[in-house]
Amino acid sequence: MNMNSSIAEKKLIELGIKDMPIIEYEPKPTTVSADWFVQYKKLCKEFMMSLTDSVDTFAIQGMPQDDFMNMIMGKKIPENFSIRLRIPLVWGGELSIDNMFMCKTFPHSYNLDRFIIAQSGNSIIWLPNPAKKVYLPISTLGGGPGGNGTEDRLTETAASQIVADRDF
Repeated sequence: MNMNSSIAEKKLIELGIKDMPIIEYEPKPTTVSADWFVQYKKLCKEFMMSLTDSVDTFAIQGMPQDDFMNMIMGKKIPENFSIRLRIPLVWGGELSIDNMFMCKTFPHSYNLDRFIIAQSGNSIIWLPNPAKKVYLPISTLGGGPGGNGTEDRLTETAASQIVADRDF
């Protein structure tokens, strides 16, 4: 099904991703090198280490400090988070940090896959393009019931101090 921007935005709303910016893109079928996955894994580590500027975003999402530290040291992607390519390699995307963003695996990454796959074969496609390295839905900012009493939750102040102390 060919889409225009209005239809694409409506589909994203149906998928629960109403505030995801999108870009119009003309896929350029590309052969991907045999070692792409090795390169991708190395780049994921670099990408995670670049996320020291996203402390506030992870604090809002209630990420434990240990998970944050493991992530910015390039050790491990936090549970239920995915690193995505803005433009898939098979459509001409590059393996670069600028072509990456992180979001929750479920439901966001899962629903973005559904959105993109539904456009396969189209001459023009609409791709997610969040403004920052980490996609945080506006609905997350509305607050919740509150009352998180655990000591291990990341706070912006604590995380900033950790990053500063470790020269990140």
